[in-house]
Amino acid sequence: MATQFTVSAGSGQGARWKRIVPPLAFFALIIALWYAISYLVLEPGKQFLLPPPHEVIIDGFFVPETRSDILSAAWESFKVATVGLAIAFVLGVGQAILMSQAKWIENMLYPYAVFLQTIPTLAIIPVIGFWFGFDFGARVVVCVIIALFPLIINPLKGLLGADPGLHDLFTLRHAGRMTRLMRLQLPAALPDIFTGLQTAAGLAVVGAVVGDYFFGRGAIGLGLLIARYSSRLEAAEMLATVLAACGLGVLMFWFFGMLGRRIVGRWSEAWSR
Repeated sequence: MATQFTVSAGSGQGARWKRIVPPLAFFALIIALWYAISYLVLEPGKQFLLPPPHEVIIDGFFVPETRSDILSAAWESFKVATVGLAIAFVLGVGQAILMSQAKWIENMLYPYAVFLQTIPTLAIIPVIGFWFGFDFGARVVVCVIIALFPLIINPLKGLLGADPGLHDLFTLRHAGRMTRLMRLQLPAALPDIFTGLQTAAGLAVVGAVVGDYFFGRGAIGLGLLIARYSSRLEAAEMLATVLAACGLGVLMFWFFGMLGRRIVGRWSEAWSR
């Protein structure tokens, strides 16, 4: 028994290393390429275009004034992304529920969900600004447009994918439409809902940064800060702000991943790994 436990523990540690080592190795490769471009590809007079990683970290996160600006901008972008994601969640899951209740509703609304995904958001940003102003509300609208599609399609897939045998059982018990939705379809759709939330969370951050960048007004978020550093040719500070935006997106993605594993990981194969 002790031998079996040792083998099992060893295999568990091996699996853990297999998850950790490849991302770290790829990260090391990216850093090496970054240094190579900064010092070997770019001429000395053009190295300011891509400062090496240590300069980006030092100038962006160890200079108090710059660090304060980035953290303040990240907080503004986080607020926009969170509000936009919440609105997109309500609208997306609500539309998915409607589409799951009748085929004719799905046929009526599905093309417009696809159309929403194809909207060139950058092209209509001026229109959004004219309608909603150029501050918080307009940025939230951009987040909603970008994040809404996965919050329609993924929940719809889960709602329509409930076990047919359980549907038959609910029919035998003369369950009403609302009972079937609350006790069968929504629980079955939870894994897909969290998948949609994970995807939409990253997209909401992208929407917050993009809207902030192109509106160029109001409270300073990450996008506006990137634009300002870019206009001043402060490449290290600009890249540090880009890294902060990436980190914010990863953080929100990780949060909904952790939440999904805690809620549905015990009974969903997709979330138990």
